[in-house]
Amino acid sequence: MPEIYWFCSDEQFQPEELVNHAIVAEQAGFDGIMISEHFHPWVDDYGASGFAYSTLGAIAAKTKHIELMTMVTTPLFRFHPAVVAQAAATIDRLSNGRFALGVGTGENINEKPLGFELPPYKERSQRLNEANEIIQKLLSGQSLNFDGNYYQTQDAKLYSPPLHNLPIFLAAGGPQSATTAGKHYNGIIISVKNIPEALNLINVSSSISPNQDFQIIANLWSIYAQNDQEAWQAIKPLRGLRAPSRSDPVSPIQLQNEADQMPHKAILDSYKQLRNVDDYLEAYGPLITELGADIVGIQTTSVDQIATIKMLGEKLLPTLRQLKQRRLS
Repeated sequence: MPEIYWFCSDEQFQPEELVNHAIVAEQAGFDGIMISEHFHPWVDDYGASGFAYSTLGAIAAKTKHIELMTMVTTPLFRFHPAVVAQAAATIDRLSNGRFALGVGTGENINEKPLGFELPPYKERSQRLNEANEIIQKLLSGQSLNFDGNYYQTQDAKLYSPPLHNLPIFLAAGGPQSATTAGKHYNGIIISVKNIPEALNLINVSSSISPNQDFQIIANLWSIYAQNDQEAWQAIKPLRGLRAPSRSDPVSPIQLQNEADQMPHKAILDSYKQLRNVDDYLEAYGPLITELGADIVGIQTTSVDQIATIKMLGEKLLPTLRQLKQRRLS
């Protein structure tokens, strides 16, 4: 059966709120939580930017069985890859082997504020290849001397290694990253905008993966609201995510100003707006039935996250799990 994860938006809610969301998600029956890892949020007025790895440590201490995953972290600029390996191993130990590492190639909103110029995709991909090699070797227990084009280590070793064979998943938005995911990672992460495009990326990666247990992680952004006014209140912390130049600016203020010059409808229409459980089933069911996702991320925002988590746990999760059983039968 697919695992259903609740998405914790690190740029939307303060860390203490996210810990509470994770506790409630576990009680509601979710199999795991995904957490974004940002330095800056998408807007200045409603944003948050807690340190995701500290938040994960608190969640690990406050929960018992729910799985944990970064969605995603960038081991290229703000963090040396060996430090990401150390953080991942630590969270894995604190959670008694419940952690998986999701990685990606980064965004200006997180890297430029600390003085890093985000290079073109080709260099970021090359950096990620080196970073992945370092992370995997350290997590496997090796003492590592590494002399790459971008990163070096000298007798580096994790003296608090992970408790299990910690999987690493790659976020892919195009065929090049999908190919890399298939060749070198345990799974692919897809932020689904439309089913055919997502299915194409999944086919690219899974068809070349040497890993029989290659996993498909699919998440989808949505808003739970009964009308446009309520939806706008729910999406305010994320409205900068739809600003035209979201890939360029350093400042959440700039993204906020751009978003506030757009019609509300233009922003709302870029998300799935859901009013009831049937809407959720229509939106997220295809991630199982058509994409064959092993992990489905419920990446939703509302004016009351706690109530939404409880409602979806009671009314949506059983039906989503039944879809996989029907698909396999």
